[in-house]
Amino acid sequence: MSLIRDMPDDERPREKLARLGPAALDNAELLALFLRTGVKGKSAIQIGRDILRHFGSLHALGGAGLPALQSCPGLGLAKASQLAAAFELGARLARERMNAVPLDCPERIHEAFAPQLAHLPHEKLLVAMVNSRLEHIATAEITSGTLTETSAHAREVLRPVLLHHAWGFVLVHNHPSGDPRPSTADLDFTRRLDEAAGIFQIRLLDHLIIGRPSDFREPYFSFREAGLFDRKKSGD
Repeated sequence: MSLIRDMPDDERPREKLARLGPAALDNAELLALFLRTGVKGKSAIQIGRDILRHFGSLHALGGAGLPALQSCPGLGLAKASQLAAAFELGARLARERMNAVPLDCPERIHEAFAPQLAHLPHEKLLVAMVNSRLEHIATAEITSGTLTETSAHAREVLRPVLLHHAWGFVLVHNHPSGDPRPSTADLDFTRRLDEAAGIFQIRLLDHLIIGRPSDFREPYFSFREAGLFDRKKSGD
């Protein structure tokens, strides 16, 4: 493969972005703009493709820590740090946008939390607290689990909700497998949490499991949308 400087001007990532916008670039070309330079015998675009091949997907790349990034051929500390910073900026942008719109439907909840959860290689359980207008107040991390499960007690979820005097809350966690369908443990825990929240007159608005999109399933599962807990009890 030729070096970027040997490519026609309209095929170079920087010039292509300026002419057509960032959506016109493929993942390897976007990575090349972060990497900026290649190594001997390989352009930044080729290194980008090698990195994607090494991790298997953009989701897996986004979930890789700094040591894993540095171990990838063509990435040293500087370039690995640039990539880690880029993914973190994306997650922070999603959290900032979350404060601008109410968390009133599964699509908006997914849009807010998928950038920080969908790519993780382990389960993480978050509680997002809202006011009576369903505007985001705060988010608390409850647990960060193993590759296969996250466990938590209802009191651990309700503690930050009570401390923030929240009107209601949304539970959000991810399935590293990419399949967002709830397990038996997910179902049991959500029902127990819904009952416990009702005692304090706090509204469990939804429990969203974040996976990854495929041709045959949605990228998330909404307990509320599926009707798996009592709408009246949760104040919907």
